[in-house]
Amino acid sequence: MSYISAQNVTFAYESNEGEEKDEVLHGVSLDIKKGEFIALLGHNGSGKSTLAKHLNALLLPCGGKVYVDGLDTMDEALKIEIRRRVGLVLQNPDNQLVASIVEEDVAFGPENLGIAPPEIRKRVDDALKAVEMYDYRLSAPYKLSGGQKQRIAIAGIIAMEPDCIVLDEPTAMLDPRGRDEVLHTIHKLNKENGITIVLITHYMDEAVGADRVVIMDEGKILTQGTPREVFSQVELLKQHELDVPQATELAWRLRKEGYDLPECVLNSDECVAALEPLLNR
Repeated sequence: MSYISAQNVTFAYESNEGEEKDEVLHGVSLDIKKGEFIALLGHNGSGKSTLAKHLNALLLPCGGKVYVDGLDTMDEALKIEIRRRVGLVLQNPDNQLVASIVEEDVAFGPENLGIAPPEIRKRVDDALKAVEMYDYRLSAPYKLSGGQKQRIAIAGIIAMEPDCIVLDEPTAMLDPRGRDEVLHTIHKLNKENGITIVLITHYMDEAVGADRVVIMDEGKILTQGTPREVFSQVELLKQHELDVPQATELAWRLRKEGYDLPECVLNSDECVAALEPLLNR
């Protein structure tokens, strides 16, 4: 059974004059299982961020339905409960950091949920340890690196004890080290804590470790499947001006030149293993 179910969702933003613009989502259907790691990919304007904001009722569908653990996001009385279950992490961590001390920032969400102080203390400590930022609990957020700030933003969501975390391009503003820190944290939360992850990203290499990859284009789902199933469709993705992981691209180009390589190489280790026999000939 799906934990989150988007059923034939359509959505259009309104202009300042109140007139609807062209639809951003065109009948999107997507089911997400509890504990699953989903990578949601696509161009700017493909609708992936708009869809993500429907998953915790930040946006409501113009048509169709979204259910979170059976709760209808259109039911106003259920919004707080839905947002307890699905947390949203934005691209820029500075937009989510609200306090001058790290542990106070992480406590902000549970305090607004009316959690008792002793339980807040425990949740804050556990959340900071989960993202490996406990030693920075008394630091000022503005003194932290981009990757550290993003991990604090994630800790603030974890402290609310959601079943699912949706991350909207959390590594877009980070350097390679910051990206690695955040990705390590996300995968750890998924594997060790069983938290459902929906990761929106422009980086195809970040999607390789997901359970399922969903590609969006022009407000629709273009294709979905395991990373190997999706990235083996190189021709389809290139027709829609979408990239593939670098290792996949290299192997695909060499195959086109007649070299005997596997159908879909996903990462550098697989690429080395595939190239080694050719280089040893």
